Amino acid sequence: MIIKRDIDIIKGYFEDYSGLLGGYADRVIVPEDEKEIMEILLEASAKNTPVTISGGGTGVTGARIPFGGWVIATENLNKIIDINEKNFTATLQPGVRLSDLDTQLSKKGLTYLPDPTEPNAFLGGTISTNASGAKGFKYGPTRNYIKRLRMLLATGDIIDIKRGDYFLKKGGLFPIKLKDREIKIRIPDYSMPQIKTAAGYYVKDGMDLVDLFIGHEGTLGFILEAEIALGRKPEEIMSFFSFFASEDDAINFVDDAKKFNAMSLEYMDSHSLSLLRVKYPNIPLSAKGLIYFEQDYKKESESSLIDSWTKLLEKHNALLEDSYFADSDKERVKLKELRHALPDSVNEIVKKNKMPKVGTDIAVPDNRFKEMLDFYHDKLKSSNIYYVIFGHIGESHMHVNMLPKTEEEFKKSRDTYAEFVKKAISLGGTVSAEHGIGKLKHRFLEIMYGKDNLKQMALLKKSLDPSCILGLDNIFPKELLR
Repeated sequence: MIIKRDIDIIKGYFEDYSGLLGGYADRVIVPEDEKEIMEILLEASAKNTPVTISGGGTGVTGARIPFGGWVIATENLNKIIDINEKNFTATLQPGVRLSDLDTQLSKKGLTYLPDPTEPNAFLGGTISTNASGAKGFKYGPTRNYIKRLRMLLATGDIIDIKRGDYFLKKGGLFPIKLKDREIKIRIPDYSMPQIKTAAGYYVKDGMDLVDLFIGHEGTLGFILEAEIALGRKPEEIMSFFSFFASEDDAINFVDDAKKFNAMSLEYMDSHSLSLLRVKYPNIPLSAKGLIYFEQDYKKESESSLIDSWTKLLEKHNALLEDSYFADSDKERVKLKELRHALPDSVNEIVKKNKMPKVGTDIAVPDNRFKEMLDFYHDKLKSSNIYYVIFGHIGESHMHVNMLPKTEEEFKKSRDTYAEFVKKAISLGGTVSAEHGIGKLKHRFLEIMYGKDNLKQMALLKKSLDPSCILGLDNIFPKELLR
C-alpha cells in the first residue's frame, strides 16, 4: 500500500476531463490487493471519512474529483486475471486500461465489443458509468457485457454477483445475504426512459442484481473484479467518412442506414467541419454534415457491401468524390485521427477562451430525434454562442458543445442546457446517455426524476453504505443522505 500526502504529487487526482475545479483530499492511497482495500474502507467507515474511488481520469462529470477525505487510486489493481478463449470471457481487476486489454485480446483474435470511446479509461470506471462508444449502435453499452461483479461494500462485506442469479422488483425489498448477517435494500420505483441511458441508478422490473452496480458511479461499493463477455475480432472492417451538402440529406441517409448491420453511425455538423478544416483543408467547403460509419464483414461479401452502401449514399446526395473510404488498419487509423481531432480542436478553443465548455449528453427516442435537433438549432441560433454538434446519431444521441467566451455566455450556456434537458425529457429522453451524472448534473437529474426519486436513490445508497462515505456528491447531492 502506498500513501501519498504531498499536494504536488497528489493534485493530479483532483482533475478529470470535466474541468471541475477546487478538488482536494487529505491523502491518496494506492492499494495492491483486496485485503488492503478492505482495511482502508473499514477505517474510513469507522472515522466517517469520505472516500472517492479514482480511475483513469477520463470522465467528464467530475465523479472522480474529491472534495475532502481520502482517494483510493486503482492504477495498481491492473491485472488481467484470465482470458478464457473457449467461453469468450475475461476476468479483470478494475484498474486495467482499455488499451492494454485490447492489446492482449487482439493477440488471441478477440475483442471487447462495447469499445468505450476513451482507450485510456480504466475498466472499473467504464462499468461505474455504463460507458459506451461509437460501436454502441450495434453492440450496445458496457452493461450488456458484464457477466459477474465481485463488490466490496464500505462495511467490509464482499458480495459476488453473477448475472442470472438474482432478480429484483421495482419498489420491493430485496435481501442480500452477507457473511454473518442479512441486509435488505429497497429498490426505487421510478421509471427510466426506454432508451440508452446512464442517468442515476438502473431500475427496471425484473432487473438483474448485477445491473444495480453498473452505472453506480462509485457510490455503492468498490469493484474488486469483473468478468466480461468477449467477441471475435471482425475478419474485416470498412470505414466511411461521407460528406453531405445539407444536414437533411445526412439525417435521411441515417434513417435508411439503420436498416443495415453497421457497427457505428456517427455525425458531425457544419461547425464541427469548419473546425476540422484548419487541420484537414481537403474537407469540402460545400459539406454541411458528415456521417462516419463502419461495417464489419467477411472478405467474400466486400464487393456487394460497397455497392449497397454506395447506392444508398448516392440516393441521399452524398458528396461521393470528396468522401473518404478505408478498408485497412492503416487507413482506418487516419480516419480515427480525423474523428478524434474534433475534441482536440474544441479543447484548444476552451483554452483560448479561458472558459469551460458546456457539453450535453442527451439522447431521445428515434422518432423524436429530428424534433430535438431542430430545437437545438433554434435555441443555439438565438443564443449567439459558438457551438458544435456531433455524436452517436445512430442512437439519437448527440453531444452539443457550447463554447462560451465570457462569464455571461457561460451562464447563458447553462440556462440553454437546462432548456435542452426539459425538452428532451418531454420527448421521453435522458439527461445522460453515456457519461453519467457525477457532480455536475444533479440539477438535470432532478428535472428528469424529481426530488422524491432522488431521495429513493439516497435511501438505497444508505442501505449499502450506512456510513455514507463512498462517492459523495456523485449522482445526487450529499445533503440527501442526512
